[in-house]
Amino acid sequence: PVGISFYTFHGLSYIIDIYYKRIKAEPNFIDYSLFVSYFPLLVAGPIERATHLLPQIKVKRNFDFDKAKQGIYQIIWGLVKKIVIADSCAVYANQIFDHYQNMNSLSLILGAVYFAFQIYGDFSGYSDIALGTSKLFGIDLLKNFDFPYFSRDIAEFWRKWHISLSSWFKDYVYIPLGGSAGSVWLKVRNTFIIFLVSGFWHGANWTYVAWGFINALYFLPLLLLKQNRKNINTIQLTFNFSSFKEIFNLLLTFGITCFAWIFFRSKSITDAFFYIKKIFVNWEFKEQYFEIERYNYELLYLILVFVIVEWNFKEKIEPISGKYSWIKLALCLAAILALGVFSDSKEFIYFQF
Repeated sequence: PVGISFYTFHGLSYIIDIYYKRIKAEPNFIDYSLFVSYFPLLVAGPIERATHLLPQIKVKRNFDFDKAKQGIYQIIWGLVKKIVIADSCAVYANQIFDHYQNMNSLSLILGAVYFAFQIYGDFSGYSDIALGTSKLFGIDLLKNFDFPYFSRDIAEFWRKWHISLSSWFKDYVYIPLGGSAGSVWLKVRNTFIIFLVSGFWHGANWTYVAWGFINALYFLPLLLLKQNRKNINTIQLTFNFSSFKEIFNLLLTFGITCFAWIFFRSKSITDAFFYIKKIFVNWEFKEQYFEIERYNYELLYLILVFVIVEWNFKEKIEPISGKYSWIKLALCLAAILALGVFSDSKEFIYFQF
């Protein structure tokens, strides 16, 4: 069923918290029913906790115009991510991954980049829509994404990507296993368990397990060297050596993340390895590559604009509110309508999990 893994984890957190006496069982059946069936988060998260959601459900709320307006802005920005970014990237990412045997190296690299923005726009867009919808009812859901592609190492990335799932695994799997305490062997074991379980959570396919395994390999050196909490502040760039180092780390982290996404997107482990192999061996430029590359470059401009907007508003929930909000709102709606009418809408990727 759609969203079964999200719904299961949502309910499990309530049961586990009661078992460990972190919370008391909810005596009001209506409040409990609303907690387990709260519709904005049912299909694809975020994965809520009883300690965060139940108190908001139980308190009496009056309509808050400012919160509702913020919610509408967040819904619209989520639609921009989904329709303008994710669906546009999906057209070329799907074409490249489905016919990778006929692509040259540059097209394959762009395919990995496009899928990275497809899955980010798709999933974080849905999360924004869910959070914005919930704000209309006066309820704040857990933040699920915090500009993960502006991360400077893989540990920071995982603190900012699918936050509700990462924190769920940390609290209910990683810490009970011993976390990062104990011997080196325990740290290695717990790290691999958490990432392999995360991969398996996405589906019973070896590509997801490989994706989790690769991320564990990325994360483990930072953990063993006690560098996994090094980048906990928001990245700020100025014109000095430190900023150039930050940019290099940001691009490196994005690059290795895209490499891992190849396994996530591929239909099989064999396809993933052949895809990667062709990146390194097929740098020829034949006539049949030109048309797709021309459209690839046009899409890159759209992604660049999106990245600039996200960068400039990374301290905010969404970039529409504030100064000139009506102009920004009109531009977003125009882009949504233009691409929504003249392109095929794609189902949210995480509906399958």
